[in-house]
Amino acid sequence: MSTKILVTIGPSSLNKDTILKLEKNGTDLFRINLSHTKIEDLKKVIEKIQTWSSVPVCLDSEGAQIRNQDMESEAVTFEKGKKLKIHKNFIKGDSGNISLTPNNVYGQLIEGDVIHVDFHSVALKISKVGEDVHIAEVISPGKVGSNKAINIDRDIELSPVTKKDIEAFEIGKSMGVENYSLSFTNSAEDVRIVRDIIGKSNLISKIESIKGVLNLAEILPLVDQILIDRGDLSREVEIEKIPFIQRRIIAHAKSKNTPVYVATNLLESMIHYHLPTRAEVNDIASTLLMGADGLVLAAETAIGKYPVQTVEMVNAVIKQFNRWTPESSSRDIIFN
Repeated sequence: MSTKILVTIGPSSLNKDTILKLEKNGTDLFRINLSHTKIEDLKKVIEKIQTWSSVPVCLDSEGAQIRNQDMESEAVTFEKGKKLKIHKNFIKGDSGNISLTPNNVYGQLIEGDVIHVDFHSVALKISKVGEDVHIAEVISPGKVGSNKAINIDRDIELSPVTKKDIEAFEIGKSMGVENYSLSFTNSAEDVRIVRDIIGKSNLISKIESIKGVLNLAEILPLVDQILIDRGDLSREVEIEKIPFIQRRIIAHAKSKNTPVYVATNLLESMIHYHLPTRAEVNDIASTLLMGADGLVLAAETAIGKYPVQTVEMVNAVIKQFNRWTPESSSRDIIFN
């Protein structure tokens, strides 16, 4: 099987010219991230892609993840020691107010909980709980934008799919979408819940939590592919362990003949620059050598300045990988 390229669509790439160029450069699947797509916009986004390209669409769920809601800007400053209100109901956030989604999270928070926002960029500690408003203190300062991932240092009960996911999947089915991705797949039961919605459509289960890693054996037989999301996984597992967890997951999936894709920070520097770092190129090559069947581009193509060049670079590394063998000489590699 040839290496697949999954491309996330966003403001930088949702136009006809870019979509056509991405298709020409070998994109196998256009990913729509429901965490960053409003439900009222979804049908129009799908229609545009389907009109412009024959590349299939994949709807990627919000899944069992906590996020903050809209903020007044994409860089609201939270100052250390400042008191902050966490609201039960939606409120546009600012330096003194924030609200969370999904809605059932609010009632599970208790005094002493530490809330990490956007990969530990900001940390809040709840000092007082209330019926409609909790009070927290900023213990680690920083800047926060809208819709950022949140981690709490204990188990919080979350549904594997949100109300928005279910509505989006129904829209997708009505429009002929045949590929779906389940974020934060933690168990076989999570997969069964989604199967009841999408039927026999292609299902990619994202492994991005300790539970998902530990329950991989029960997940693999029920899905079509898995996707290792190294970013969200690194919120629960120390970053220095991620390469070795990745290697273990790929080996396990390959032993069960389940294709495995890898995501997060593949070409992160190309969000802003037209060329990647050497470390990024080496990471892609190493991931392919581990046996990955596909590579997933996210922010690079959704909000980056160089979405087409990013896919071109991924293709260039894949071509070198396909030419290489353990017997390849230095001369073969350099001049061919």
